Amino acid sequence: MASSSFLAVFRIVLLVLFFNGMVPMHAASQDDIVSTICKKTRNPSFCFNVLKSAGTTDLKGLATFTLNLAHDKVAQTHALALSLASKAADPKLKDRYATCAEQYDDAADDIEDGKNDLREGDYNGVNIKASAAMTEAGDCLDSFTQPPKDPSALSGNGKTVEDICSIILVIANLLLGRA
Repeated sequence: MASSSFLAVFRIVLLVLFFNGMVPMHAASQDDIVSTICKKTRNPSFCFNVLKSAGTTDLKGLATFTLNLAHDKVAQTHALALSLASKAADPKLKDRYATCAEQYDDAADDIEDGKNDLREGDYNGVNIKASAAMTEAGDCLDSFTQPPKDPSALSGNGKTVEDICSIILVIANLLLGRA
């Protein structure tokens, strides 16, 4: 009698372990987390593509991933603005590119500060720094609303920086809600 009870319990334990191993619980939660974040951003389809490649569903991990991505894009855009400023023949474009280079330099500092804030658990600081970087990118974009038009990739890069910062803002707000 005791051995049949033991076998029954053993079978139940095996079944539980088997089914828990067969059903990927993290897949549904990853979709849920990504969906929760992306539907609140300014560019949900961009967000889905970015976060699907993050390799994590942990909010802090996603914050780190997107801050690193923002840092890389800001650095690339800063270098582009510097290059364009040095090569532009039109004095108005030259000035605008130089101003954008300064703005992206400031945005890089903001992103670095945001990374430090994340490490310290200061999610409001992350939010503030991502917002500041987004504003710097937007200010550069706004400088090209009047002619002469920017023929370079600078505007596209700026929109990408804004989109990444939008993701960071949502993640920071979700982290604030959990803190």
